[in-house]
Amino acid sequence: SGFIPNEDQGMFYAIIQTPPGSSLERTNQVAEELQHIAEGIEGVASVSSLAGYEVLTEGTGANSGTCLINLKSWENRKHSVQEVINELEERAKDITGATIEFFQPPAVPGYGAAGGFELRLLDKSGTGDFKSMETVSREFVEELSKRKELSSVFTFYSASFPQYMLRIDNDIAQQKGVTIENAMSTLSTLIGSNYETSFIRFGRQYKVMVQASPQYRALPEDVLKLYVKNDHDEMVPFSAFMKMEKVYGLSEITRHNMYNASEISGSAAPGYSSGSAIAAVNEVAKTKLPRGFGIDWAGISKDEVGRGNEAVYIFLICLGFVYLILAAQYESFLLPFPVILSLPAGVFGAFLLLKILGLENNIYAQVAMVMLIGLLGKNAVLIVEFAVQRHRAGDSVLRAAIRGSVVRFRPILMTS
Repeated sequence: SGFIPNEDQGMFYAIIQTPPGSSLERTNQVAEELQHIAEGIEGVASVSSLAGYEVLTEGTGANSGTCLINLKSWENRKHSVQEVINELEERAKDITGATIEFFQPPAVPGYGAAGGFELRLLDKSGTGDFKSMETVSREFVEELSKRKELSSVFTFYSASFPQYMLRIDNDIAQQKGVTIENAMSTLSTLIGSNYETSFIRFGRQYKVMVQASPQYRALPEDVLKLYVKNDHDEMVPFSAFMKMEKVYGLSEITRHNMYNASEISGSAAPGYSSGSAIAAVNEVAKTKLPRGFGIDWAGISKDEVGRGNEAVYIFLICLGFVYLILAAQYESFLLPFPVILSLPAGVFGAFLLLKILGLENNIYAQVAMVMLIGLLGKNAVLIVEFAVQRHRAGDSVLRAAIRGSVVRFRPILMTS
């Protein structure tokens, strides 16, 4: 079973992740290298690269980048978008020092960030241990990658970004006459800048931004050399009440339903439907995730999981309405049964062909199934109506059914 299949939209994305702590220049170098490789592939019309922005989670960071690959129109290229992705994946293996993932846009624009499936790994233990979350996330992705139903499973969750933790001694700061609010506000202005006022000159408006000069904020250690004014109008160095410690953590915290979350994306392997991929993910999550961790679906996958087997109930309700309408038309509760009983054979044939041809039972197949039920019902009504007339004229039930099928075969063939 499936939901909305991916289609060739003439473009796809490439997400670049360099190691945590990488500079923007290094990420841009990888993006330009990938852009050069993509431009040499047949069927690619243009490539746009952007370092510092990642389109999948719409996050920013010096170690992330995005490439937008536009393909030529369908009549001007020989290969599908998936074939172009496979070729680019093979050539991009020569790029070292970066993780590169490719994916198509969602089947419904704006419905999620990528095609395929999308889920969140949730830390429900409440410990707030990001390093443990990183370990569980990577092990879970490794287990998913082993399943034959899944392909291109990846996550960019990492708690290994180098950071500096500022630890303030509240007692010493109070002795120095410095409030934490004033210290942090001053530090934010000196390091990050702050808008103060505007002025007009030469007919144009200019903003006044306050910030420490570059030479005073070039290194992490320079933070402790800066000063803050206390409540006695005296300048106190930050080093008097603050210490700096190098740590590793997340570049940004992602939460889902108030839980610490890791975003995982992937797609169904060739020959498998999205329903099979979702079932495989659920099975792995049930057997491999440690206690205190769970998953929740996102994007279009969430609707597919929430939909469940509602199509079966919809078809049953439709059959019930058809039966009641036919019963009112024939003024009999028995005559509609031949019409209703003709539907399972046609529906079974449709499902059999889907199985033989390896096609998934997605929303397009289900819409076609509704049309097929309408055609089958119409054909059965034509046959039963004529057979009822022949039976009332004196023919036996068997002979009336045979004559009805023979006489109505030609109009049914012409109208179906």
